[in-house]
Amino acid sequence: MRAAKTTAERSGEPAGARGALASRRKGYPPIDDHGIVGDLHTVALVGMDGAIDFMCLPSFDSPTVFASLLDRRRGGHFSIAPLLDDASHKQLYLPDTNVLLTRFLAPGGVAEISDFMPIKTAGSAHCLVRRAKTVRGEIRYRVVCAPRLGYAREEHRIERRQGEVLFISQRRGGCVLRLRTDARVRVQGGAAIAELNLRAGESAAFVLELAREGEESPSAAPDFVAEAFKETINFWRRWIGRSKYRGRWQASVNRSALALKLLFSEPNGSLVAAPTFGLPEVIGGERNWDYRYTWIRDASFTLDALIGLGYSDEARSFMDWIEARSGELRHGGALQPMYGIDGRHALAAENLTHLEGYMGSSPVQVGNDAYRQLQLDTYGSLLTAIDLYDQSDGPVSHDLWASVLRLIDWVCKSWHRKDRSIWEIRSRPREFFHSRVMCWVAIERALRIALRRSLPAPLERWHAARDQLYREIFRRFWSERRRAFVQRVGNHNVDAASLLVPLVGFTGPRDPRWLATLSAIEQDLVYDSLVYRYRSQDFDDGLSGREGTFSMCSFWYVECLSRSGDAQKARLFFEKALGYANHLGLFAEELGTRGEQLGNFPQAFTHLALISAARNLDEALSATGERDGLTPVVWG
Repeated sequence: MRAAKTTAERSGEPAGARGALASRRKGYPPIDDHGIVGDLHTVALVGMDGAIDFMCLPSFDSPTVFASLLDRRRGGHFSIAPLLDDASHKQLYLPDTNVLLTRFLAPGGVAEISDFMPIKTAGSAHCLVRRAKTVRGEIRYRVVCAPRLGYAREEHRIERRQGEVLFISQRRGGCVLRLRTDARVRVQGGAAIAELNLRAGESAAFVLELAREGEESPSAAPDFVAEAFKETINFWRRWIGRSKYRGRWQASVNRSALALKLLFSEPNGSLVAAPTFGLPEVIGGERNWDYRYTWIRDASFTLDALIGLGYSDEARSFMDWIEARSGELRHGGALQPMYGIDGRHALAAENLTHLEGYMGSSPVQVGNDAYRQLQLDTYGSLLTAIDLYDQSDGPVSHDLWASVLRLIDWVCKSWHRKDRSIWEIRSRPREFFHSRVMCWVAIERALRIALRRSLPAPLERWHAARDQLYREIFRRFWSERRRAFVQRVGNHNVDAASLLVPLVGFTGPRDPRWLATLSAIEQDLVYDSLVYRYRSQDFDDGLSGREGTFSMCSFWYVECLSRSGDAQKARLFFEKALGYANHLGLFAEELGTRGEQLGNFPQAFTHLALISAARNLDEALSATGERDGLTPVVWG
């Protein structure tokens, strides 16, 4: 198990061997040494050392109050550290919940920290509840709550009151944090610090919340922590109990579903791609993005996962958000590829130059200029989502269909354009195979809805555009030399985005040309069970540095194998890929050369792909008659 950093390391005190290890990693914990808790408005990342390393309040896309994961000195943290020698660390979720336990096990005692965010109070208090408990022995704890408000750019003052400490931003209109605790607290350097001894069976609670003028906090009730703990556990167990998935990988699918639920914005019905920003795809590099927004591309995968698992309320809420964006078309029918969680359009990027970035990875950027890009594949994802919803909870509304008419007319006129496609390249636009396929999907799904519902549409024109596009794809993107569909016009390289071709129905999963493409992808991009998105050495994407493998592509690969009829190979690779999850079953966007999680964490798209692969592979294995999982396989 990796050593986690201690409070001593954070405060600059000697920390022995663990400090030496941390210093070799520039003082930062591994990204995957974290769990998350949340209240459907925002989340907090909790390290295996008991520290809150990242948190935005009151919403996913609000400024940080803790960001030591992006700057260990300036970012701010909230640590609860049992002062134990030679302690090992373990972290787990209470079964079927998003209530997190972090344990410290040492010869001198066992300590446990529980973290959760109550759902019931999220609309008013945005409350993080932390409880330290001694399980065995008598243990001294050091607690440091050191917020750095407004992306660590705002000064704050501290007011101490009976049983609470207020952190008040000096910026006009800035936030006010309230820390409630019965522990004796002292103020030092803009932080609240407590040191306390707890015997076996004793505990101490710390409640951090957003204070709002004129609102009484629910946490003021004497039994708040105990009641909130029970209510939060019951909420999560009821929610996951609604899942219809009962397949072979129920633990992994349920954990992915619980992680995805944490990434939903309850007030808006939207889903963030990840709850963090600035966590690098390449350590020390520039591939550092803000993912706290909602991509239209994720829509079809999200709707498919939610509907497939039986979560119709969430699917309906997300579809309402999608419908609202479809009614805000620009330039005669164009969509942005991404929006704010509340639907706002402008997401201009800004570099936070005062933060050093995770292990020196800079720039640290908030906002995302990809919202200005043309990404033609967006339309196929959107229409697939609308088609899925129309089949399960439809029919589509009159207003939504009016937007679809404008959208598809725009696609019919614009599919030939160069774009930056699914990977949001920062170099010049190109003609991408994936974008062309997804434009075909957009028109095909619109035709499917129109015919199923007998809706008014220019069917003859749409049919002609779809067929022209189909012929164009085979003429320009099929390479006889490579015997594969290639990434873009003018080269002979393959791209992992092509793994979506049989998943969206452009070709059959056993079509000879597709199987030849799959073989080329395996040759160029597959490393055991893991998949690179493209060969970065052969493609100028406008950024420096080579990437790790993309976990969502690894799960797409598994689904392609199972659909092609090789269910046993798919099962082997799926279970090997699952083994790269962190200790809690969570995935970031990428995996590095040592199997470490890289990029923003956790990543919604990865968990959506995992759920889809598990569901499809279950069906494929059941179709072969496998029941007990004892079918022999060839080791790969």
